[in-house]
Amino acid sequence: MVLRKLAGAAGLAAFALYLWGLLHLVGALLEAEDGGTDSAPLRPCRTAGRQYDKKVLSVTDYSVDYVPLRFVCETADGGSYVADTVPGYVNPAVGGLALAALGCRVAALVVAEPPGPRLG
Repeated sequence: MVLRKLAGAAGLAAFALYLWGLLHLVGALLEAEDGGTDSAPLRPCRTAGRQYDKKVLSVTDYSVDYVPLRFVCETADGGSYVADTVPGYVNPAVGGLALAALGCRVAALVVAEPPGPRLG
């Protein structure tokens, strides 16, 4: 019973943390699609202290990955780099919590009492 509750808690925490990262990613998408003044280079592709870097200035497009969560800036020369829009702790923590939830669930199944009549 305790292992099942731990599995549920870890799964819920992984889901909540994934949503937190997804919120950051959606914010970056909204910024990237917002045209007008100060829209080039793409705002999510700018990094602190490097917003006028050659690589940042050559950004032509972007793509989004949902597993792991990341905003990828694509450059004119065919290269790409991952922007720091999603906090760095989100993907490893989601993976760790998901594995912990799976491990607890498997352990709960292994140590579970087999169904059947009880004596006494």
